[in-house]
Amino acid sequence: MTSKFVLIVMATAFALSVSARAQNGNPAAALPAAPSAAASGPASASPTAPAVTNSTGTKIGTINIEQAIFASNEGQKEFEALSKKLEPKQTELKSQNDEVESLKKQLNTQGEKLNDESRGTLVKQIETKQKSLDRQVQDAREDAQNQQNEIAQKILQKMAPIVVKYANDNGFGVIIDTSNPWPNGPVLWAGPSVDITKPIVDAYNTQSGVPAPARPAAGARPTIPGTKPATTTPAAKPAATTPQAPKPQGTQPPK
Repeated sequence: MTSKFVLIVMATAFALSVSARAQNGNPAAALPAAPSAAASGPASASPTAPAVTNSTGTKIGTINIEQAIFASNEGQKEFEALSKKLEPKQTELKSQNDEVESLKKQLNTQGEKLNDESRGTLVKQIETKQKSLDRQVQDAREDAQNQQNEIAQKILQKMAPIVVKYANDNGFGVIIDTSNPWPNGPVLWAGPSVDITKPIVDAYNTQSGVPAPARPAAGARPTIPGTKPATTTPAAKPAATTPQAPKPQGTQPPK
């Protein structure tokens, strides 16, 4: 969704914010100013399991904020709606792609039989349509990512105080985001006993009052043309000849 650099900055700021506010006992002060998010179902965790401690005896916990956002009932509902909203554009891009492929096939099979003028006209037609498709795929991807960011930001702004309250109530001094696996993220390894993703999702669902969707979380994630689904790794440049359906990209917590 956003660039990898922005995501890393957000993740770092979020971890520092939670750590500082938890120690000061001020959950509200840790509300993020500019969030962004993404991913799949939450990792299971036990809210009462023992946690790693640092040298001062302060508990350290982890949370996959991407999973938390996407696995929440509200996240599943919002991203499912976005996926349906993007379907017409997906169909349009597929139709244009099929047309370009058909022209390329025509050039390959009939090119030698065409005179220079006809062949040149066909080549120019393919190039023009391919460039137009490339631009539309890129625009569709950016539009989908922007809409995903808006949804993630809205959810994360409401989820952050819940994380801080949970940290205070359970004696955590630091909560680290694990959305980005090492070496892209800060955590080399952490056991499931310190992960608080599931209890945070449960607490958020209770507070939001949004009922669980009929279908599982995995079906709630939209597709972005030419990109991989929800991941913190920046999406590769889309291959215009094979635009895919719009799916939101992964994200990380804010400051």
